[in-house]
Amino acid sequence: MKIVLLGSGNVATHLAQAFVAKGEEIVQVFSQNLNNAKILTDGVGGEPIDDLAAINYTADLYIIAVKDDAIESIANGLSLVNGLVVHTSGTTDLHTLSSKVKHAGVFYPLQTFSKTREVSFDQIPLCVEATDDIQLSILRNLALKLSTQVYQMDGNQRKVLHLAAVFACNFPNHLYALANQLLQQHQLDFEIIRPLIKETADKVMVNLPENMQTGPALRADETTLNKHFSMLNNMPELQNIYQTLSDSIKLMPK
Repeated sequence: MKIVLLGSGNVATHLAQAFVAKGEEIVQVFSQNLNNAKILTDGVGGEPIDDLAAINYTADLYIIAVKDDAIESIANGLSLVNGLVVHTSGTTDLHTLSSKVKHAGVFYPLQTFSKTREVSFDQIPLCVEATDDIQLSILRNLALKLSTQVYQMDGNQRKVLHLAAVFACNFPNHLYALANQLLQQHQLDFEIIRPLIKETADKVMVNLPENMQTGPALRADETTLNKHFSMLNNMPELQNIYQTLSDSIKLMPK
């Protein structure tokens, strides 16, 4: 399959590498920053471009892997292509593409990506959607080349999944950063809590998280909760976060 990638960031980079590893051909990489496109094509092949007017119109698949607010403008430049055009967004409606191009779909990988960290697509959930059964079959077959976990879902389901992912990934990572701030203020190394983080994550791989909750809020240990709260007197934003999360834990069904 001949593939054009529109974007050169984290998602585009990992998708390009995964497709090439499975024998697919990257014919072009578009980026507004030509140097970024060149960096990616140096690794996966294809022609780097920074002008949509130079798009190859004979490709089979066009993957828009850019920020959500740039998807529509990129789609405007693909109205003449005959291949399938997909985006990788968790929150953008399929209609954003189907109103602009002949064949539209969604190819959403549920994972956090960083260019410098290798990932294996084998176990990454890939969520697909398309405007008709033919295009959906194309996307499913392509997704199954990369992953054993392929899900067909509509836009509303995908949005809920993306929201849940923010709670499960982005928010915990931010809490790790806040924990590191607290540790650094007292000359403590983040390394000391890595085993705790790992054990917490490992437990929810085989159990429901609500069954694995521990801590003073679950125990209604008001003495400890009040001590923690007072320790944050000079950090009111953290006090608010601590109070909100503790109250939420207390409200969870026992």
